[in-house]
Amino acid sequence: MRWVTYAADTGDRVGVIGGDRIHPVPPGVHLIELISRGAGELRAAGERALASAAQAVPLAGARLRAPIPRPPSVRDCLCFLDHMRNCRQAAGRPRALEDAWYEIPAFYFACPSSIVGPYDEVTIPPGSAWFDFELEIAAVIGPGGRDLTPEQAEEHIIGYTVCNDWSARDLQLRESPMAIGQAKGKDGATTLGPYLVTPDELEPHRRDGRLALRVEATVNGRAVGSGRTDAMDWSFGEIVSYASRGVDLLPGDVFGSGTVPGCCLVEHLSLADPAAFPGWLHDGDVVELAVEGLGRTRQTVRASAPPHPLARRRNPDERPRRPRVNRAPSKLPYTRGLHEVGAGVWAWLLPDGGYGWSNAGLIAGEGASLLVDTLFDLPLTAEMLDAMLPITGRHPLARAVITHSDGDHTHGNQLLGEHVQIIAAEATRAGMRHGMPPEMLTAAQVVDIGPATPYFRERFGAFDFSGIRPRLPDLTYDRELTLDVGGREVRVIDLGPAHTSADSVVHVPDAGVLFSGDLLFVGCTPIVWSGPIANWITACDRMIATGAHTIVPGHGPVTDPDGIRAVRGYLTHVVEQADAAHARGLSLAEAVEAVDLDEYADWLDAERIVVNVHRRYRELDPATPELDQLTLMAMMAERGLS
Repeated sequence: MRWVTYAADTGDRVGVIGGDRIHPVPPGVHLIELISRGAGELRAAGERALASAAQAVPLAGARLRAPIPRPPSVRDCLCFLDHMRNCRQAAGRPRALEDAWYEIPAFYFACPSSIVGPYDEVTIPPGSAWFDFELEIAAVIGPGGRDLTPEQAEEHIIGYTVCNDWSARDLQLRESPMAIGQAKGKDGATTLGPYLVTPDELEPHRRDGRLALRVEATVNGRAVGSGRTDAMDWSFGEIVSYASRGVDLLPGDVFGSGTVPGCCLVEHLSLADPAAFPGWLHDGDVVELAVEGLGRTRQTVRASAPPHPLARRRNPDERPRRPRVNRAPSKLPYTRGLHEVGAGVWAWLLPDGGYGWSNAGLIAGEGASLLVDTLFDLPLTAEMLDAMLPITGRHPLARAVITHSDGDHTHGNQLLGEHVQIIAAEATRAGMRHGMPPEMLTAAQVVDIGPATPYFRERFGAFDFSGIRPRLPDLTYDRELTLDVGGREVRVIDLGPAHTSADSVVHVPDAGVLFSGDLLFVGCTPIVWSGPIANWITACDRMIATGAHTIVPGHGPVTDPDGIRAVRGYLTHVVEQADAAHARGLSLAEAVEAVDLDEYADWLDAERIVVNVHRRYRELDPATPELDQLTLMAMMAERGLS
């Protein structure tokens, strides 16, 4: 038989499926009560319902709840060891499992109060950017028991259902160093349903004591994984027997099987190739799980509000962090917020100018305004747009220019209204399209990558990468574009490749203001991801040639042409130092150590010299091995922590 709990006008009702209709049992009877009487009584109650004159309910129109909406307990088990091996591989760890995995069947407790039905919407846990599903099946206990043998345990299973163990992977990883089990990473939601199917109905699918059911998981109609449930290493009988040792199991207790290998997102993650990952779940995504004999669930994912912050406790054993101070001279106070830098032109500044702390701008004309860049996450961008409302309320925001493809200048694009036209160079659009999913940056906050971990936590720990959906430019241009912003001429010029494959600057001639994007890092070290360096030096000359007297850099305080000359001097110095090291036959690592940064040594993030020397070595000798970004970041971390 297939049993359901469904919502009725008078509250939850319980019924048994007959054909395409639900045949209800008397009001006030809950499924836990029925299953506590055992399989024989459950069948008899079902037969009475099927034969009753009570009005049946069309199954298609019913709102199904979880069969057991509030179970006494939920234990999620790890019966498929290949799932664990795949997860370890995804995290860059060896696949081999410790002996304990082969000696005892592992499980953890999930949250009984967060059970959801098979078609209910599911909210992403607050603060999570790595939301995942997990296709499982679950066994439900009928009459309780204690100290059961595996054979007795099988007899105490009253039925099976589809289970989705929703998981906030980033929260899960953040909690893992405490080694006290699952917490906020796992208690957001657990789906059960649509039916509780009795074991006799599944008997044709039983193979060697295990249910052999075909399963498939899809997201937005795209297949993510499939498999069979008889791949379990530990049977339900064994896991229930183990859980019953010295414990009274209760009617309605739920035992999840653990994830069928391949039927979740995390198993498809590769830290070596993060750009290939299809992405975590976002608002509006539809997850469908299908299990042969048990039915199908279909649920839409919804965003949540940000979590209420908690103040970090002081760690008495932590080495004091070196203060980060941007010592560059500034034309204006270098403080967070909106600063007028010219007539009808504003800069939004985020000190100290290091990773992710980028600047943006606003240019207002008569009845219209133009934004230059968004910020690294949605809260930062929302704060900026709110601060600009007194201006954009009078001069509505109509366009935005994105200077380059890096996330700290693009991740907030989705907060711009659909009426706002986003403009960028064609190569910037291509870089955004093929770049790493924004939420993957959460790895810097939650993944333990060894000695480099403190570096990444310090650089990226302040940002919230949840909920970001990349919005690509609507209009692209080639080399140069002139815009009319409420009667003001604004020139957009691509001076790349340099920092990235395309680097646009935005010039407001009548105000003498230039927004340089990341062609300028003021008081902090430039980083040459693309190059050639000579092209960046030429870009500096062209920025000076605009005649602008106020320069808003991509990072750091507002400057003047001397700030451009300082960056040009740094790049020239890197070329001279790297060329000398290369001529001496030094390896990349040796060259990095040999470089004398001289007057640039106190610029923030001086360890970026690793990337810059690597780029110059590649220019001098294309046979120099190309190092991927993660490797270069790890090398910078090692130097930055020294």
